[in-house]
Amino acid sequence: MSDKKLGRAGRPRSFDLENALEVGQKLFHERGYDGVSLFDLTSAIGIAAPSFYAAFGSKAEFFQKILSRYSDATPLIDVFTVESDPIAMRIENYLVARAEAYSQDAATKGCLVLNTTRTCSDAGAAATAGEIAEGGRLRIRDLVARSRPDLAEPVSDLVASVMQGLSAQARQGWSTERLVSVARGAAMSIRIMAETPDLTGS
Repeated sequence: MSDKKLGRAGRPRSFDLENALEVGQKLFHERGYDGVSLFDLTSAIGIAAPSFYAAFGSKAEFFQKILSRYSDATPLIDVFTVESDPIAMRIENYLVARAEAYSQDAATKGCLVLNTTRTCSDAGAAATAGEIAEGGRLRIRDLVARSRPDLAEPVSDLVASVMQGLSAQARQGWSTERLVSVARGAAMSIRIMAETPDLTGS
């Protein structure tokens, strides 16, 4: 029997690992880390607590896996942009796509990673979410720096702040249209910034 079918104690798993992660992700996204108990997880997955511990170690470790899974499946800014497009247009495409994604499912509003940075009581999970979010900001910073090094930090900070706001307001029930309007407004600000000459000589 292959290792993939064994739990930590070496016994065969009686459940599908990927399905367990998918079920757990939906629960955490809908209720937040603190709103999901071990009983909620084992009941939804359909396993007993000992089997859960054997497979994942703890609720916190399980959530760490889900954060990584969610992050890996989230499209990067590169997917929504074309290299030849102006930077403001590229960021607008990205923010609009995020606004739409954050509001498309009534049960899983907002971004799981960004929501976790604000509401999670587990320090390890919150730190992991923060690292993922910062990685996204740095990717935007590097993209902007290719053409406007002077705007790399302020633009990436603005985008990170707007995304936090979009995620939070999606959780509050804002419509897709309202969120998209905010995304386009932020892009307009970036467009104005980009039209201002670089006076630093970079």
